[in-house]
Amino acid sequence: MTASSKKLFFLLLFFAEFLFADEGYRVTNTNITLLEGSVTQAEDKRYMYNYNRLRFYADYEQDRYFGSVISDIVNYYGDSYTSSNSFEYLKNSRSDTPFETQTNFKDYGKGAVYAKLYRAYVGYEDAKNRVVAGLQNISMGVGRIWTPTNIFNPRNSYAIEPDEIYGVSALSYLRHLNDTSHVTIVASQNREKKFKYAGQYKGYLSFADIGLNAVNSDKTKMIGYEIEGNLAESGVELRSEAGYIRSSLEDEFSQEYAVEFFQGILGAEYGFKNGVTLVFETLYSSKDFSYEEVLFNLDSDILSNLVHSNFYSGVTLSYSFNLFLDASLLYIESFGDKNSRFISPSLSYTLNDYNTLTLGAQILGGKSESEFRENSYFFKWSLSF
Repeated sequence: MTASSKKLFFLLLFFAEFLFADEGYRVTNTNITLLEGSVTQAEDKRYMYNYNRLRFYADYEQDRYFGSVISDIVNYYGDSYTSSNSFEYLKNSRSDTPFETQTNFKDYGKGAVYAKLYRAYVGYEDAKNRVVAGLQNISMGVGRIWTPTNIFNPRNSYAIEPDEIYGVSALSYLRHLNDTSHVTIVASQNREKKFKYAGQYKGYLSFADIGLNAVNSDKTKMIGYEIEGNLAESGVELRSEAGYIRSSLEDEFSQEYAVEFFQGILGAEYGFKNGVTLVFETLYSSKDFSYEEVLFNLDSDILSNLVHSNFYSGVTLSYSFNLFLDASLLYIESFGDKNSRFISPSLSYTLNDYNTLTLGAQILGGKSESEFRENSYFFKWSLSF
């Protein structure tokens, strides 16, 4: 068989395999009209603008192999916002990966548009092993409002879309030890080509799922635990996670200094028969951080852990009136030198299988020097096709 014949043979094999694979494609569009305040204390203004995200999904699965690509085209429209310092801060916010995941912003008239790669990974899975490589989400912690042990993809409950977070360029490996326990190892790389490693053991110990977590990078060390279980078969789900964190931060002169602190959550969740789901959670941090410390460390591994108060409490309520109408409420109280609160109600109406409309607000209470200061209001339209 000639070289060209061999190439043709392997190409035919490849396409034959490809034809028998399961593929999936879909498109969603999220459009949000917002009225909100500036994100910086130095710029005390309010803006009304429109945010639109067109998202493309492509999934591939064959036997034990799988892959997924999610990409976005994002548009901001509203010249008062796109010419503000707040938008300039947004434009400089990038994923902490060794490669660029988005294009530069293209300004036009009253708006700006860019494209980004949200997720892109391939993997292999069998009864004992799961390996994933690429731009992915690393899940750690059990918190519903806060996840202090997740140094990779922490949830941002103060955002309109809390789960919209940057992906991590990583290789993750999960090994099932038995039916109730597994070990996970993660190696990720940041934009400076430096590595961050994590390890987790998770198992069931007669009354709860218990996990031990560890994270190590050139600037951050964390060791922690997570636990989640049912309270005496009452239907009340109890959970806790906490970690001891040691990291390096920078001051206004770009000089590094070390911080060490403990941070953890304690929470409970219960679903009532009438359809109401209630979540209560508290966050404690042995150290709080100033606005300036956060501003000087926007690229830190532990940015989400740089809280302004030592103690927070939070409640979420969700209720389905019927198949079409849902309501939710998030309430967070910050107990610091100047108490403040974050209240986010929302009402969602599912028009049909393709359209969902949501009306919501973020009502913030506190003095001008407190953590929460400016109210925001939004209307969201989600379309899938």
